Amino acid sequence: MQTQIYQKENTLSPGKLLKESIRDIYSSRFLARQLAERDIKAQYRQSYLGIIWAFITPLATAAVWIFLNASGTIQVTDTGIPYPVYAFSGTLLWSIIREAINSPTQSTNSARGLLSKINFPKEALIISGVYKLLFNSSIKILLLIAFVFIFGLGFHWSLLLLPVVICFALLFGIMIGLFLTPLSMLYKDVGKTVSMSFSFLMYITPVVYAVPEEGLMKTVMEFNPFTPIILTSRDLITGACPEYLSYYFVVLAATAPLFLLALMAYRISIPIIVERSA
Repeated sequence: MQTQIYQKENTLSPGKLLKESIRDIYSSRFLARQLAERDIKAQYRQSYLGIIWAFITPLATAAVWIFLNASGTIQVTDTGIPYPVYAFSGTLLWSIIREAINSPTQSTNSARGLLSKINFPKEALIISGVYKLLFNSSIKILLLIAFVFIFGLGFHWSLLLLPVVICFALLFGIMIGLFLTPLSMLYKDVGKTVSMSFSFLMYITPVVYAVPEEGLMKTVMEFNPFTPIILTSRDLITGACPEYLSYYFVVLAATAPLFLLALMAYRISIPIIVERSA
């Protein structure tokens, strides 16, 4: 490994940082895979339900809303598709994004002891988290596609684009997670605040009900950057015409540079935080 000397007079070059980060991502592929395999096996070890836990939460959340809607306890506006598919697809997509946001923090915190003893590319932790996300997400997506066929929506050519939009949803979530990771490692309150905020954020995102036709909530939902990701992914799953496609591409265009910026911030901050807490 290259020896780095941190000095007060050093100037940081964004181009150099990004180049080194991408190089370390490539060189740490094997380590990332080993870490991911270890964590996946540990995640489902000594569990009777095993991998079923990957989609129990979205299933349970969707079941609650389906029951409330069917019993008349709440009145949900017309979604254009069978409500069970709408609710389950929304909660499942939401769980994927939420896991992506939490992934960098969880992967880095779990390796905190290792980071203080061994010098290895920190980007391996990010890629390890990506491997785990892809594994868990693939299982959920297969279940979601089964839901689509069970409720009679059938095959749509737009389903072929589903892996693309899921990968973008993961990128969007990981980008946010990379910005939050240094703060979460410094202050535990940040992690608790993020968890609490997501419980609220879900209700201003069209996860279990459609965007209202008018009012303040309509404005809030339309400006919410999570909205085009959830709706575009759901539209492609169900074969509908994407309504927020323009906003989706705006979010996509903003996510790419922000991800690179977050990657550089992660590379700079994590070694310093680990050194301070050692």
